[in-house]
Amino acid sequence: MNLKEVKHRILSVKGTQKITQAMKLVASAKLRRAQRLIEGMRPYQGKLHGIVSSFISKDDSGFGGFAAERKVKKAVIIAVSSDTSLCGAFNSNVIRLMRNTVEEYRNMGVELEIYPIGQKMYNAVVKTGIPFNNGLEGESKHPSYNNVASVAYALMEAFKSGSVDEVSIVYTRFASAAKHLPVKERLLPFDTNSINVENNVAAHDFIVEPSSVELLEVLFPKVIALNLYTALLDSIAAEHAARMIAMQTATDNANDLIAELTLEYNKGRQQAITNELLDIVSGSNN
Repeated sequence: MNLKEVKHRILSVKGTQKITQAMKLVASAKLRRAQRLIEGMRPYQGKLHGIVSSFISKDDSGFGGFAAERKVKKAVIIAVSSDTSLCGAFNSNVIRLMRNTVEEYRNMGVELEIYPIGQKMYNAVVKTGIPFNNGLEGESKHPSYNNVASVAYALMEAFKSGSVDEVSIVYTRFASAAKHLPVKERLLPFDTNSINVENNVAAHDFIVEPSSVELLEVLFPKVIALNLYTALLDSIAAEHAARMIAMQTATDNANDLIAELTLEYNKGRQQAITNELLDIVSGSNN
């Protein structure tokens, strides 16, 4: 590689580095906003769980049939990814988990339906050949609670009627900017153990009008809808965190490559100067 080519490549890498730095800053700003949303939602989710747990026990009928375990003949998978790439292994990891989940259900002979969220997940689901539902299309960037809740309520009605026996969600859970893992969680039937939270006040003697069962019939579906909505917010925050890390890694790699190319350029330039001096000396001796 001659000096002109090396210099051109250095300029090209510097241009790419400016792009990755800008994308990192954008992802960082979006991550802060997504973190505020998820951190603001979790206390509300915890309080709602606490209220429900105050009036419910494992033997209570207040679950409205949503905790009933039965043989799984048909299952619904809600699978969440991002619309775009450039976020490291974020999409590939959650898509792999979705495929593993599909394989598990297929081995059990279960009929499947998938709700893909995010363009990357949609493309992956189409390749599986499994029927899919577009009820949550467009909820990967700025999910609307009303839209998410309407789908959740529809799935709850399907579960209650017996047309669906299990509903699971596959998404990436956000723990911190450096930690986010793909997980599979079961929405229905509801796990009664998960309702036990630290702020459980079941020991208090409440007088409830009209009755605790009627109150739970209203609150419990909101718990399930909120769990689905919070999972989407988790996935969005994890996506921005993954993209920020990926762009930082790309920027660091560009720095290393620029240093290597600069060293190569300086060596080549020094060699060219040395050759010119040798030619001058040889010409003067002649």
